[in-house]
Amino acid sequence: MSAAGKVCTGFSMPYVAKYSNVGSVVTYSGVMQLARGVSVSLSLDTTDDNVFHADNVSAETAAAIFTGGTATLTVDGLLAEAEKFILGLPETTKVPAGGAQVDVSHYGDGMEIPYVGIGFVVRYQSGGVVTYAPVVLAKARFQQPGLDAATQEENIDWQTQELTATLMRDDTASHDWKLVGADQSTEEAAVEVLKAILGGAA
Repeated sequence: MSAAGKVCTGFSMPYVAKYSNVGSVVTYSGVMQLARGVSVSLSLDTTDDNVFHADNVSAETAAAIFTGGTATLTVDGLLAEAEKFILGLPETTKVPAGGAQVDVSHYGDGMEIPYVGIGFVVRYQSGGVVTYAPVVLAKARFQQPGLDAATQEENIDWQTQELTATLMRDDTASHDWKLVGADQSTEEAAVEVLKAILGGAA
């Protein structure tokens, strides 16, 4: 019987943390959960293989390298603090309404969208054994999300939120773009690993 490969069976627990660097030393801080995860898709840009020819054949090849990309995360809906963080929203103002002071968030030139690390858990199954892989996208920056909403009809149409982030190589000497921890036996353990990578308490 041939060995069973790992089959992806799930995605969950998206987290973010602030990305900082001093030269080639990268650190993360303020790790927090982004939302509840629905799906993730990565579109990558790479250079072409650089082939050296000699004696009329391909003699040497320099492998393609990652130059950038896009991550699309579908979530149930951004947590309030996470939205404020990933979009760099300024402090709210208040307006009087209904006898109370109501906070108003401002989306405009006052936004300072930070660089972040993005973490999540991918569930796999191989030979009947389920494992959980902690994955961290090393350096990214979220784009401002759009909005889709529709009136409720006879049945609820569950309307998710799509987030897009630009992926980059980090500032370490190896210019990492993705970090993957060893497979864990539980989702909780995988979350602890990705939080540790993102500067949180393990």
